[in-house]
Amino acid sequence: MFRIIKAIVIAAVALAVALATAWGAMALWYRLPLDDVWRWLLAGGFALLGLMVILTLRRRSALRGLTTFALALAAIILWWSSLTPPATGNWAPDVARQVTGTVEGNQLTLTNVRNFSWQTPEEFTAAWETRSYDLDRIKTVDLFMSYWAGPQMAHMIVSFGFEGGEHVAWSAEVRRKEGGGFSPIADLFKSNTLVLIAADERDVVATRTNARGENVQLFRIDVSPETARTLLLEYVDAANTLAAQPQWYNSLTANCSSVVMGLIRRFAPDVPLDWRLLANGYLPDYAWEQGVLDQSYSVEELRALGSITPIAQAHGVTPDYSAVIRDGVPAPALDNVGS
Repeated sequence: MFRIIKAIVIAAVALAVALATAWGAMALWYRLPLDDVWRWLLAGGFALLGLMVILTLRRRSALRGLTTFALALAAIILWWSSLTPPATGNWAPDVARQVTGTVEGNQLTLTNVRNFSWQTPEEFTAAWETRSYDLDRIKTVDLFMSYWAGPQMAHMIVSFGFEGGEHVAWSAEVRRKEGGGFSPIADLFKSNTLVLIAADERDVVATRTNARGENVQLFRIDVSPETARTLLLEYVDAANTLAAQPQWYNSLTANCSSVVMGLIRRFAPDVPLDWRLLANGYLPDYAWEQGVLDQSYSVEELRALGSITPIAQAHGVTPDYSAVIRDGVPAPALDNVGS
């Protein structure tokens, strides 16, 4: 029995050291502000230390090795905790500005609403605008899922519709530096900050349907105008907070879907967390199970009816883009606005 317990303890310690070694080595590699050679040496040295500790766990010198490893890990954690997200930087043009908002009575005014015209994924005409919205006229919430890496992963955009056909779409994105890109692994290690984009749908949606040609699916969400207004104001509050206090983007905990779920749970804490927040390509299935999608259709039928890329490409990015992409997409019962 003693040998069994000892073996279990050693295995548990080995697993903990292996996980800590992997995290520490990757944190050093991705975030040390040094040349590649020095990052390789330090990250590789820590990985080698972890491996040696694991291999010597059955020896009498194991405690000394574990102590050395713990001290090295503590130094890395102390350095890691000192890294703070920058407020300024040489940001890529499409994420150069953080939207902010003010509310006076029922009037919402957003500053730095993005309204780029995209010719290709790299070529665009930049435009940042100040727009005002009557909160009493908010009617709908729509979900866009833009699939860029198979059925498991998608980028999530939430759009609010108003009487008269106006929309403002929100997207939580990586605030890349000029010339930089998105890396799911690197962005686990404080490589980039988070930015909330409020944009015209002809920008943030059309760049995905038309310029990039991604598989974009539209889902009409069945919530009341009061709930839509509450969620929109949560977005505004989060955007103002982010403008005042930058936050790291994280591929798992602070991404396009987890940010939205966090906003929803601010006013609806009973909404359950789900594994599909990680494999967010399946979030429409989750939304259907929660009853916020049209229950008279299956998820597969809603995906087919909401696949808007072909019609967007055939029609082009025209002033009536938002109406065209909604034509034929099942609308919730609470939607009193025409397509």
